[in-house]
Amino acid sequence: MGKINCIGILTSGGDAPGMNAAIRAVTRAGIAVGLKVKGIYRGYEGLINNEIQDFTTENVSNIIQRGGTILKTARSKEFLTPEGRKKAYDNMVEQGIDALIIIGGNGSLEGARIFAEEFDVPCIGLPGTIDNDLSGTDSTIGYDTTLNTIVQCVDKIRDTATSHERIFFIEVMGRDAGFLAQNSAIASGAEAAIIPEDSSNADQLEQFISRGIRKSKSSSMVIVSESPKCGAMYYADRVKKEYPEFDVRVSILGHLQRGGSPSAYDRILASRLGVGAITALREGQRNVMIGIKNDEVVYVPFCNAIKSDKPVKKELINVLGILSI
Repeated sequence: MGKINCIGILTSGGDAPGMNAAIRAVTRAGIAVGLKVKGIYRGYEGLINNEIQDFTTENVSNIIQRGGTILKTARSKEFLTPEGRKKAYDNMVEQGIDALIIIGGNGSLEGARIFAEEFDVPCIGLPGTIDNDLSGTDSTIGYDTTLNTIVQCVDKIRDTATSHERIFFIEVMGRDAGFLAQNSAIASGAEAAIIPEDSSNADQLEQFISRGIRKSKSSSMVIVSESPKCGAMYYADRVKKEYPEFDVRVSILGHLQRGGSPSAYDRILASRLGVGAITALREGQRNVMIGIKNDEVVYVPFCNAIKSDKPVKKELINVLGILSI
């Protein structure tokens, strides 16, 4: 393992169900091979402010079932500056931390990549984001739980939509990636999904309305990826203007998608990736994300995980189109 005797763990960016399971796995796997483990509170901001605590197995007891992150999370503007990163590095040295394990999404891993290059620090990333938008891994920690939360919400909304014969536009997270919208639409039997990878236009709106409301269906559900310009409100307003005969409603699910106890799949995924992070360090790996591909743990260089586009499969778009008739 070389000079690595102590590791630091932090969670950064948006919280995701299963982050606690990952913290637990990293901590216990590290201790099992003789490493000292330290928890860093509030992400990179906590590293800059030296909010660091020794972690034992007791610190991570009874957390696998909890949503959110016991280490808290924050977005750090100061870490975006060379001066902020220097403060973070100095605190690492003071605390005796030899390597960092970062649980987070695109921005968090990009921060780790820059930090590792500037100070030659071994960094291992775990994909913790509900958006499932990191390349090189089939799933990210929190995605499965969030998908199931959305489906449960859509099922409940459909009861009202059917009772009142309404069209509902339901906005979900995923500003730059449509995995949540596309797959929740399939799983909930929605009539359409409007995602960044397959932007809708007037003809598509006409298509799903004609196929649904005007034929045999008493309600229609459209799942929309959040967008500052073209979210659920935008499309609902268009339908109100272009098809005033329809009763249209909007439901923005918001932050309830992030919360809740992680699913069994997310707990297992987080546990496998957490152990994989320690294994990677022992093998001399550095500056890689631990992912899952075809049910095998894989190492993905940060630059590949962050910069490569992870497309929604066209097959999924076709499946929804076929099944929504």
